[in-house]
Amino acid sequence: MQDVSYESSGAAMTGAFLVLMVFYLAIVVLLIVSGWKVFEKAGKPGWASIIPIYSLIVMLEIVGKPWWYIFMFLIPIYGWFILPIMLTHDLSKSFGKDVGFTIGLLFLGIIFYPILAFSKDIQYIGPAGRPAGPALDSQIGSIGNPAV
Repeated sequence: MQDVSYESSGAAMTGAFLVLMVFYLAIVVLLIVSGWKVFEKAGKPGWASIIPIYSLIVMLEIVGKPWWYIFMFLIPIYGWFILPIMLTHDLSKSFGKDVGFTIGLLFLGIIFYPILAFSKDIQYIGPAGRPAGPALDSQIGSIGNPAV
């Protein structure tokens, strides 16, 4: 009968585990820094991106939704699947991007969130792509006045 030693395989597994942990931590740090920069681009404090529920409230402000949308996440199918897709699309529109970028954020977020955060060409436009301009009251008051 052959004598089998498992000591070398344990060392190899430990080494592989450590390499994967370092890779995983690097990805986590990249996504945290990306979230921080996205919040700062939108004019919000970057630290808000790492506070669990507060970050969601600030994200709702960035995309132009009321704070009570946070309760809609409790609705089983809508809050777990449909609402996050809608908010991701609104985030994409808030930075002047279209459906293609939204799909990238949803399926390749590890690539597209750093692009959103670190690209100098991508700027925050306003909630869901509506630039902050004159108030609606001033626009309605100008109806019927000749343009000079």
